[in-house]
Amino acid sequence: MAKAQKNEWIHPCQKCGACCASYRVSFYWREAEPNDREHPVPIGFWEENYPGNGQYRIMKGTNQNHKIKCLALQGRVGEFVSCAIYLNRPSPCDQFKASYEDGSHKPRCDEARAKHGLKPLTKNDWFQPTPQTFSKEHITNTNQDLDRQ
Repeated sequence: MAKAQKNEWIHPCQKCGACCASYRVSFYWREAEPNDREHPVPIGFWEENYPGNGQYRIMKGTNQNHKIKCLALQGRVGEFVSCAIYLNRPSPCDQFKASYEDGSHKPRCDEARAKHGLKPLTKNDWFQPTPQTFSKEHITNTNQDLDRQ
């Protein structure tokens, strides 16, 4: 797993991973079937929900009461993390949104972060600086715009 360069913006989820180490991930069995999905959840990363039932599967490491940690989570929660099967992750993972990622507060994200001693995300965590943001020309133009107001 490659670490980010100093001063490089990192997606807040890549500095967290708390959801992957807090919640049970159950998904419909067909999400792991190569014939039914372009990017199926790989064998070895899931287990049967109820042996013999087979309707749902669960990500390994998330079907326990204590020390939950998805098998696909790489890295250390709260520092730098990634998903070993990101393109093949199940729908609950794909649909889970971090607080303010889409502009709205997500309590489940805050709860997961709190379990791991992390502060809730804010709208400011989603600011993505670009090279032009800190260029001399941009700062000069911004200052001129402010002077006109």
